[in-house]
Amino acid sequence: MQLSEQWLRAYANPPIGSDELAARLTMSGLEVESNDPVAPPFDGVVVAHVKSVSRHPNADRLTVCEVDDGSGSIKQIVCGAPNVAAGIRVPCARVGALLPGDFRIREAKVRGVDSQGMLCSARELGLSEDHGGLMILAADAPVGQGVRDYLALDDHRLTIKLTPNRGDCLSVIGVAREVAAITGAPLHLPAIRAVPATLEERLPVKVQAPDLCGRFSGRVIRGLDAKAPTPEWIKRRLERSGQRPISALVDISNYVMLELGRPAHVFDLDKVNGALEVRWGHKGETVELLN
Repeated sequence: MQLSEQWLRAYANPPIGSDELAARLTMSGLEVESNDPVAPPFDGVVVAHVKSVSRHPNADRLTVCEVDDGSGSIKQIVCGAPNVAAGIRVPCARVGALLPGDFRIREAKVRGVDSQGMLCSARELGLSEDHGGLMILAADAPVGQGVRDYLALDDHRLTIKLTPNRGDCLSVIGVAREVAAITGAPLHLPAIRAVPATLEERLPVKVQAPDLCGRFSGRVIRGLDAKAPTPEWIKRRLERSGQRPISALVDISNYVMLELGRPAHVFDLDKVNGALEVRWGHKGETVELLN
């Protein structure tokens, strides 16, 4: 079981550090195999708004950017990223910032042009191996806010080695119950409000393998936007729990599965022929997966 410590602490947040939390879970029988930070240490990096971009007078592959970093004055920064453009919001390392690898940002001249900081890629912040361009943030990212706070990077990824008798901990809330029990921290469960059905449509379901599936429930939902973006906070929690964000509907079903320990799936009703059948696979059948 892999999960985000911040997600876990949303339900049970004892006043102890990450290492002690991992140790106490291990001593209770939930062996924490690893407890890794989701980002390396860095500071002085804030959300910035690129106001304008112009060609560097002495270099074809460089641009000169006017950047609002929330400090009250516009900064001039020389940038070599191919995807820099006016209007985007990106991580900006201010003069004095310390990046992973003990790299200190200083004011400099780049091909004769003053540069007062650095616009950053995800790789330069140690967040991924993607170095194809700047890390683009959401259009409403608050200018001047620290990137560590904005992206919730002061988080850890816990990997718990579960034994077969602890299926109750195959969810974030299941582990939170354990944390509450061993530390005395209050358990804050999410409020779940029943939503009455408003459609009369039904899709028959045939459970032909009750040894595999004791209960199957579902609902027909209309009026969905399948192309709606997944909120960033959901994507972060999924990624830190070992899931790859795919699309809003798939991400929501995976989120519910991880949070509550209840497998969920979204079907496209237009592509379902007849009833749903829950059964063992037949010899020679193949299944096309999302990857």
